[in-house]
Amino acid sequence: MEVILLERIEKLGQMGDVVKVKAGFARNYLLPKKKALRATEDNKRVFETQKAQLEAQNLEHRKEAESVAAKMDGARVVLIRQAGEGGQLYGSVNARDVAEALTAAGFTIARHQVELARPIKTLGLHDVIVRLHPEVTVTINANVARTPDEAEVQADTGRAVLGEEAQEAADLASQAAEAVAAQADTVFEEEVADEVVAEAIEEAAEEAEAAAQEKAERGTRAEAAEGDAGDADK
Repeated sequence: MEVILLERIEKLGQMGDVVKVKAGFARNYLLPKKKALRATEDNKRVFETQKAQLEAQNLEHRKEAESVAAKMDGARVVLIRQAGEGGQLYGSVNARDVAEALTAAGFTIARHQVELARPIKTLGLHDVIVRLHPEVTVTINANVARTPDEAEVQADTGRAVLGEEAQEAADLASQAAEAVAAQADTVFEEEVADEVVAEAIEEAAEEAEAAAQEKAERGTRAEAAEGDAGDADK
């Protein structure tokens, strides 16, 4: 289906562009949200008569969004969630959760403005993109922690607060990556060293994540076993 865009749509085009999109995307999103018109001859003429007004409105809305972006840029919201020692959440943080936290912090944000490729499922500091206008985005930080105190620690250290064993595994992996980096600098040329360091850091991160996941799964199995034992006693 061909439509006339009434505003800039990322990866599609600018206001006034006639683009071809899937019929379902047009019917379910672009048309009901008044982001586009069917590209009929009548609608093309209507758009031309309203183009100046639409451009003026878009400019006004963009300026408002830029003003909000200046205040919101770098904002940090705290979301308290239950999690295992390895940092895995018992559940997740989604776009609606982030939008509600931002609204509570004084910003009026709708769920659809929060761009999350996938729900957040671990403790720590997570950068999240918020689209205030088709041409204006801002990055905020979601501090996901078990308690407000732990959120403060995470904000100060830049690291998730984990259980002792998971933290030890993460520290060991980090130390291993640093050791490989130091050795690489003395043995290889700069470009090659950078590649080795990148690979070492990636491997260390994977090892730390695996250790944390294993710890979390052990804790979950133990809790399940205790629950089964309690049911048996009844």
